[in-house]
Amino acid sequence: MELNFPIGDWVEAVVEWLLANATPVFDSISVFVGSIVTGVESALLAVPSWLVCLIVAAIALWRLGWKFALFTVLSLVLVLGMGLWKPTMSSLALVLSSTLVSLAIGIPLGVWAARNSVVESVLRPVLDLMQTFPPFVYLIPAAMFFGLGKVPGAIATIIFSMPPAVRLTCLGIRQVPKEIVEAGLAFGCTDRQLLFRVQLPNALPSIMAGVNQTIMLSLSMVVIASMIGAGGLGNEVLTGIQRLDIGLGFEGGLGVVILAVLLDRITQSFGTRRKSHFGLLDLGSLFRRDGGKAPGKGVVQDLPLPRKAAGK
Repeated sequence: MELNFPIGDWVEAVVEWLLANATPVFDSISVFVGSIVTGVESALLAVPSWLVCLIVAAIALWRLGWKFALFTVLSLVLVLGMGLWKPTMSSLALVLSSTLVSLAIGIPLGVWAARNSVVESVLRPVLDLMQTFPPFVYLIPAAMFFGLGKVPGAIATIIFSMPPAVRLTCLGIRQVPKEIVEAGLAFGCTDRQLLFRVQLPNALPSIMAGVNQTIMLSLSMVVIASMIGAGGLGNEVLTGIQRLDIGLGFEGGLGVVILAVLLDRITQSFGTRRKSHFGLLDLGSLFRRDGGKAPGKGVVQDLPLPRKAAGK
């Protein structure tokens, strides 16, 4: 007896039904995502290259010091010298746009999953599927629903890069010690105040790690998304493969590496440097006027006192 599960046929039937009945929805999504990608790319290309170098170097100097700022300037000058400035800005626009949408969806989902076990149990297998599915598979429905170009590339990138934002946001909030949460509740926090003044600040390092991973996964899709017309540095690498031009492929790959190193180091710095201001040991600064220097001797600064204590 042979088993036969025509899963491919079922999926194809669902896709055909969606194409026949949900075209307006896909058109709306295409317009929304396309406007974000086009807007970010136009803004990056409108700024002179020297000014972009100065802005990125200033951020690197602020977050990581003069050595990395010097590396940033030299790297961007190298990209400019290879004639890859426009493809680099196009890839950066795709990464930033995809990351923005992924975080706008992923962080609220992570907060919801952290505060609701049912939602977390439902999201877990979906996130597992999104993370373990080969990224090339995402290109097929993206091309079928949205055609060719930057939009399907951005949508495939969003689907592939969103899971870390959800997982690490949920993990960070769930790992906030119960004592800290109970302290916030004892001071009369509402659910909103508990989330924004206690849980999110203490989960910030984990959330920033999710942001970093989302950016890295978005960047890893640059070459793959070029197969359906996303352009950018991935197109340079793809052209090098098609022509067996090792020089062109190496230059495109080097541009991707430079972009990855800059984005990785800068985004990591926002998670590690700010930990000292929002870490567990500094929670008292949220509650005490003395900034946490004299535990137990201050009064509540931003959070409301319980009614009985307020009445005294």
